[in-house]
Amino acid sequence: MSTDSNDPSGQGLARGLTNYGDRDFALYLRRSFARSMGYSEAMLARPVVGIVDTSSGYNNCHRNLPEVIEAVKRGVIAAGGLPIVFPTISLGEVFLTPTSLKYRNLMALDTEEMIRAQPMDAVVAVGGCDKTVPAQLMALASAGKPAVQLLAGPMLTSGYRGERLGACTDCRRFWARYRAGEIDKAEIQTVESRLATTAGTCAVMGTASTMAAIAETLGLALPGTAAIPAVHADRLRAGEASGIAALEAAKNGLTPDKLITPKSVENALTVLLAVGGSTNAVLHLAAIAGRVGIALDLDRLNLLSDRTPVIVDLKPTGQHYMEDLFAAGGVGAVLRELKPLLHLDCLTITGETLGERLDKGDGWVDRKVVRPLNDPYLPYGGLVALFGSLAPGGAIFKRSAADTKLFEREGRAVVFDGLEDLARRIDDPALDVTPDDFLVMKGAGPTSASCMPEAGYLPIPTKLARAGVKDMVRISDARMSGTAFGTVVLHVTPDAASGGPLAKVRSGDRIRLSVADRRIDLLVADEELVRRPLPRQARPSRGYDRLYAREITQADKGCDFDFLRANPDFP
Repeated sequence: MSTDSNDPSGQGLARGLTNYGDRDFALYLRRSFARSMGYSEAMLARPVVGIVDTSSGYNNCHRNLPEVIEAVKRGVIAAGGLPIVFPTISLGEVFLTPTSLKYRNLMALDTEEMIRAQPMDAVVAVGGCDKTVPAQLMALASAGKPAVQLLAGPMLTSGYRGERLGACTDCRRFWARYRAGEIDKAEIQTVESRLATTAGTCAVMGTASTMAAIAETLGLALPGTAAIPAVHADRLRAGEASGIAALEAAKNGLTPDKLITPKSVENALTVLLAVGGSTNAVLHLAAIAGRVGIALDLDRLNLLSDRTPVIVDLKPTGQHYMEDLFAAGGVGAVLRELKPLLHLDCLTITGETLGERLDKGDGWVDRKVVRPLNDPYLPYGGLVALFGSLAPGGAIFKRSAADTKLFEREGRAVVFDGLEDLARRIDDPALDVTPDDFLVMKGAGPTSASCMPEAGYLPIPTKLARAGVKDMVRISDARMSGTAFGTVVLHVTPDAASGGPLAKVRSGDRIRLSVADRRIDLLVADEELVRRPLPRQARPSRGYDRLYAREITQADKGCDFDFLRANPDFP
């Protein structure tokens, strides 16, 4: 790599010089200010690895990042580079309103622009919380710099009365019991104190863990790093290795667009299906792929789902936790089992192909956690896409976490017009609802004022829960936490706020669900639907809200901002 200050690309601190009309002066000025931070001349001559720091007092998942970042710095220095840490927006899933998805694109924009604007030869993006990982992958895909993603890692489980607890599938399980009157307030408060007891992301195959598996599958995270617990010493060793790998990628010119390809995206979908992963991952993968001009085909998702069994027994689909997957062989064990279904010629950040990477490891695998391909946990993939008159652009259904008895149903709609209406009426004893009805919420999609929250896991009405009802068909244009479970149809596209068919559903309408046929249909005559008015929604007048409202795409395009995609729709 050139160190000539007259080279427009330059190396290290000579990259992207501030333009004063005199490049030598710009480098002289930059170096003089850098010296105020105590760097030696020898260090300032080294190639630079930027380290994205997403630690925050509002992000419990990232509590371990200061120590992890120190490990990355050690790796960069050992490899002959200069590590420079810089902050970006951090998205703590449960601390944001109306929802973290609203700010995912803002974080991606922040991360991309800071990578572009500041001098660095490569970057290590450190994060883990649900929207942080896809935001960083979107940014890395667009920024065009050699990059490694380093995950925060999952929490360890805790114990309560002889059983293991881990956020957040167990959160929902106990809350459902509390709503049903099976446990009292004192017990739910005790459970609350035992659910999340270490640093790290949720301990199950929720969105954070699913996206970590996808990052490793795409080749942007180092092999074996997705499932390491946040508090394990291997997480620090992964930090060192990631710092070294970032410098190697810079030497080889290995940028993310060379790793994110149609084949690697299909590999990521296959892994998503095999691990029983989060519905959110479809949304995020569509956004990541869209950054390099790849469209995510939901029909292709269905074909892959029919040939890809669930082979990982983790909550919320199964019974185990992420620490068990780590001990069982990690994502590498899953990938090796899936080899007949994968494109093994995909390039990874180490410079090896996926096949070459997998050939290097073939150790012991705990078959209670990672099943053989010919003896799966479920014979089909965890997710399917549904289409029909209610969802012309598609909807997502997590069949691995649903009740198979509800897969082929026709029911009466009980409709809630947004989150406030849901909160006001769902537990009303006078609510006209039976266990055979379909709970429908509209007005919670990406173009709504609530910006597509994880509210699609509609609660069972209290009077039904106390009568022993555990699951019902639930339909919305919202999302659902990857840690949730149930017979839930999500991401109905187009959403209601944009005028999609969901907007015209009324209580009493009949809806047909057929998972076998991949259909979700509103059984109302077209002439009746034409007579029903569409909702009007006020548009924000300023700031980020206005940018969001103007540029947000539908779920099938990943809810990215149109102008950030590789092929924007605007002229």
